[in-house]
Amino acid sequence: MENQIQIQVQKSEKSFTTTLLLCILVGSLGIHRFYAGKIGTGILQLITLGFLGLWTLIDLILIVTHKFTDKEGLIIQGN
Repeated sequence: MENQIQIQVQKSEKSFTTTLLLCILVGSLGIHRFYAGKIGTGILQLITLGFLGLWTLIDLILIVTHKFTDKEGLIIQGN
């Protein structure tokens, strides 16, 4: 028998769908970052309007590819 190593990735309690919708609808205001608990970068994104959309686009790509994390570093991903 082969030894199988199982890696269990902890997922965030935050909803993937909610994070995605917040990023799409009000991403330039950083609301999805506030939702994820990233208050500091949320404020920075709010002040810079998502760095004129570029930061929001990067966050959107991270969310869709399941690489966006919450404040505890846990991946926000769908079920």
